[in-house]
Amino acid sequence: MTEKEKIKKSTTEEYMLPLMESFYTLQGEGAHQGRAAWFIRLGGCDVGCVWCDVKESWDAAAHPHKTVKEIVQEAVAYPGRLAVVTGGEPLMHNLDELTVRLHEAGFETNIETSGAHPLSGQWDWICFSPKKFKAPHPGIYDRANELKVVVFNKSDFAWAEEHAKKVSPNCELYLQPEWDKMDKMLPEIIEYIKSNPKWRISLQVHKFMNIP
Repeated sequence: MTEKEKIKKSTTEEYMLPLMESFYTLQGEGAHQGRAAWFIRLGGCDVGCVWCDVKESWDAAAHPHKTVKEIVQEAVAYPGRLAVVTGGEPLMHNLDELTVRLHEAGFETNIETSGAHPLSGQWDWICFSPKKFKAPHPGIYDRANELKVVVFNKSDFAWAEEHAKKVSPNCELYLQPEWDKMDKMLPEIIEYIKSNPKWRISLQVHKFMNIP
């Protein structure tokens, strides 16, 4: 059976997705920072960021395939009703049924994506974090609620501005230092935002708090 066939259907005709992990925590980044959230991390990524801190997510076949029903049932056991779907690159998979079932269970749906694949699913919030390693699909720009650019070096500021020109006027703009470059790039980001106040800063505060 091919990977596509494994993901598509189980014997009970339930849609299945490769689930690397799921957990209840606080959102540590971007516009929803500090909110209690159920994270759904899907396996599979073809973007290949050299500084990725979850490279174990890249191989979808390395993770168990669970039905959407199972994924949502696990989430409803916790009081928070913000569901964050991340990866890997979650848009490698069709997320229509997942978001339908999350909404039926009373969840607000949030996706974190590089935008490298066409958008699927019904989202209350789309965090678009483009990467240089694979170009975003053009359809993501008008739909993004949040543009979050990871800053690895000074050239990333100009690259961030290129993408900021393409998103809607209502899209919130964030610059986030790459974790291992924090000491070097954080002062640069602070000064850049002071000179370009349309941007905000995003920090991975969950790492400071030592939570998932």
